[in-house]
Amino acid sequence: MAIELNSQRMENIPITKIGVIGLPNSGKTQVYNYLTGTYNVVANSLLTTIEYKKTLCEIDGHACEITDTPGLHELYVQSHEEASTREYILSENPDIIIMCMDSTRLKQSLNLAIDLLELGKPLIIALNALDETNRRGIWLDSKKLLHFLRVPVIETIALNGQGIDELKEALFKTRGIKFEFQYDQTIEDGITQIMDRLPANIQNQRKIATLVLMNDSYILDYLIRVNEISQTDIEEINTCVKKTQQNFPGNINRVINTRRSQWVDDIANEVIQKQNIRPYEVEKTIARLCRKPSTGIPILLLIVYIMYLAVVNLANVLASWMDETLWVPISNVINSFISPGFFNDFLIGDYGILSLGLANAFITVLPILSVFFIIYNTLEDIGYIPNLCILTKRLFEKVGLSGASVMPLVLGFGCKTMATLTTKSLTSKRERYIAIYLIAFAIPCAAQMGLNISILGRMGFQAFAITFFVLSIAEISAGMILNLLLKREEKGDFIQELPPIRLPVPKAVLVKTYYRLIWFLEEALPVFIYAAVAMFILDKTGLLMASKIFLSPVIEGWLGLPLEMVDALILCMARHEAAAGLIIKLIQQDMLNWVQCIVAVTITTMFIPCFANIVAMAKELGVFKTIIMTICINASAFFLAGCLNWALILIF
Repeated sequence: MAIELNSQRMENIPITKIGVIGLPNSGKTQVYNYLTGTYNVVANSLLTTIEYKKTLCEIDGHACEITDTPGLHELYVQSHEEASTREYILSENPDIIIMCMDSTRLKQSLNLAIDLLELGKPLIIALNALDETNRRGIWLDSKKLLHFLRVPVIETIALNGQGIDELKEALFKTRGIKFEFQYDQTIEDGITQIMDRLPANIQNQRKIATLVLMNDSYILDYLIRVNEISQTDIEEINTCVKKTQQNFPGNINRVINTRRSQWVDDIANEVIQKQNIRPYEVEKTIARLCRKPSTGIPILLLIVYIMYLAVVNLANVLASWMDETLWVPISNVINSFISPGFFNDFLIGDYGILSLGLANAFITVLPILSVFFIIYNTLEDIGYIPNLCILTKRLFEKVGLSGASVMPLVLGFGCKTMATLTTKSLTSKRERYIAIYLIAFAIPCAAQMGLNISILGRMGFQAFAITFFVLSIAEISAGMILNLLLKREEKGDFIQELPPIRLPVPKAVLVKTYYRLIWFLEEALPVFIYAAVAMFILDKTGLLMASKIFLSPVIEGWLGLPLEMVDALILCMARHEAAAGLIIKLIQQDMLNWVQCIVAVTITTMFIPCFANIVAMAKELGVFKTIIMTICINASAFFLAGCLNWALILIF
């Protein structure tokens, strides 16, 4: 059993560094969770892990620092995430590497295995997802794989923890092996010449020399930044590279990769055994239908409608029941002990820490998020999200975004902050700017989407359809305008790797829902309480009423909303979920009609992004650009919401 340790307990204890490496979506985080006893989000989707995570724990009496890393195809990297994983391997020098080898993508995994074997570090192969290959009529001979690789090969099904105990037992028994992948003599001479010009203190010289010879776009930067190699050495290395490459009129990378592919194919042919008659794979048919516009769009609309029905008919009923069963008795007890006045208002008044803070989070918001997250997590585990990316690819290309930008935008419907951070994988600064703007603008995150459905569901499906249609048009229009205004850049090629469609595991979905709700409460509950205290102070000092009077021409005149919506807009600055909870209370008090409800949801969705997302924007764009972007987003929100208000009044 892995036990999480306090860092203070481990100051004088030798720590074994263990890195979990593998292809994207190969089960790394699942293995990491089982080894450490912690939980990080697992999804049947790419870009789930965008920055590596570390946990100090104890395994079989050994103090360990286990690191979960972003996906890596090989040490010749082509993205920021892959470069960060490679830098972890080369710079932090883990004592043991666990490679999650996806059995459904054995050849791609073996290509990465070549690089990891060349490092000479203790290596363990976790041969994962064997249940999927077996279901497809494919068997992998792990003993033959062990024979060829000469490192421990542990069969695992990380989804339910099978093989993890065997993996732990093998951890401290594995040893490094000497493995040098040989090329033809000309390439070997070039590698040797480059190695001779590298500083003697640099580890993994042969691997680094090979990457330099292949013109890896990140490796020289790594040598300069981390190893402080001189400019003279860089010039000599470049001379060696050019001299070697002159012997290959075509592409030297093609020659190197052909040699590697031959080795991979030879092993795969020995390890893989297939049935002559393979079972019909209904999962591929479902995935294809989700990507094809003629069927994918109806499937998407059906999923949205199911979400709507679940939130309206289950989550809203649950929230109402909790309000009557839990909150009303509590508020009655407080009223019986504390007479109306300052302290009563502080606890359960309009801006009370219990009413606007705790009850808003637990009674109003939490039940809705519980139902919504169960559905959303199911879609994640099925593998629907990457197929949705392919479906929407053509649409996003119309607003100046390549296929590489689609995944961050779709991830925005899960968490805007994480989606913003994934844009670092985009090589085009123009595309990154457009993607970050669109993520922050009219895309509701998972929590906000669930609450928006709850709000609009109280007004009927027509209100829901109109609002999300308007938000979609606003998002597309913003993208088209930015596409026209920003300077164009040359688009690169894009290949979307699609994970298999899988049946969801109910236990895994419920566990992920539980942790997401816990994380929501840990992050949002203090914000709800602080926001309630701030609103209480603003109310008692008269500043809140002064703000309402000052903003009344905009709120009442332009937007057609009651002045109480000023409270919701202020809460948006702290947490959008707090604002949504307040809007639900306004509906319950009959202070918002059908049109006002649509306008309220529209402006709060487009209004200032949450604080965490603003921090992520600043990290990717810089403070000045983030300020300008936030101002533009807020101005657009007020303008478009006002136009919507008057259009709805004229039409209805």
